[in-house]
Amino acid sequence: MDKLLNQEEIDAIFRAVRTGENAGSGSEGERGRKVEPWNYRQAGQINREQVRSISSLHEGFARNLTHSLGAYLRVPFEANLVSVEQLTYRELLGRLPEVAYYSTFRIGTADNIGAMEMDLSLAFPMIDILLGGQGGHDEQVREITEIEEQILEVVAKVVCKELETAWQPLGMEFAFEARQQAAQLQRLMPPTEKILALCFELEMPGCRGSLNLAFSAVVSNALLRKLSKDWGYRRQSRESDGDGKLHRKLLGCPFPVSLGLVDASVRVRELLQLRAGDILPLKRSAESAIELSVGGRASFRARPVRSGNWRAAQILGRISTAKGVEYQR
Repeated sequence: MDKLLNQEEIDAIFRAVRTGENAGSGSEGERGRKVEPWNYRQAGQINREQVRSISSLHEGFARNLTHSLGAYLRVPFEANLVSVEQLTYRELLGRLPEVAYYSTFRIGTADNIGAMEMDLSLAFPMIDILLGGQGGHDEQVREITEIEEQILEVVAKVVCKELETAWQPLGMEFAFEARQQAAQLQRLMPPTEKILALCFELEMPGCRGSLNLAFSAVVSNALLRKLSKDWGYRRQSRESDGDGKLHRKLLGCPFPVSLGLVDASVRVRELLQLRAGDILPLKRSAESAIELSVGGRASFRARPVRSGNWRAAQILGRISTAKGVEYQR
């Protein structure tokens, strides 16, 4: 049986037809325009220059941490920066192990929190050394006890102290807050917040592991603004200082200088007959100028004179290289 359409259904059909015609009436250029999907997570990512600035800053932090923790533990110790990344907090949590030493630290006077993660492969040897052992640990994966937590708190405070030294240009203070469980760490920052993540490799005799630091978007943006400002100033200052140093060094460079005749020629017979005390006529006027060459290049017209007990050259004019040899009196 045929279906009867009411007025609303008929109007809807006509609207759909008109919409399709308008969509198809676009210009050829619009129809041929290439459309690509945009990944909004890529917006606002740190660039290579910013990564270079952050790396330079925290390589200094790693060197200071090498000395301070090595002196505190009294064992050979080395810290190296491995990576600098900007990613979401959810992505960072997905990379961290379930069982590790987690702690938080406060940055500045505002409610800015950072997170720290240290592998247990480092934490237990540190505890053993600080208790008088040789740095050994058992391979069994377990949680840190309350006593071990108090011992590692001192190590975390050393890390915070060196971070404060490295971030001194921002004038921010770092203070250790508390050890955190993995579940508590999940709620520390919003999952989609873009954070600055730094990974360091720590090495001691017989063990090696990673130290991860995470900074909130507010803190990392403040750092990036400060570094961008200082980096531009330092780069401009280095360029101007480098040009000035190069100029000063060039001013002190010695150049060979010679004073000689131009286009003077003699016969071979005359040269063969020369003896000590002979005078060789060069067929040039005694008042004519001769060339002063600097570094093998004729630069000035000059006349030989005496200055005290020294032979000298009186400059008469510059030789223009653009127009050939030109004498300017």
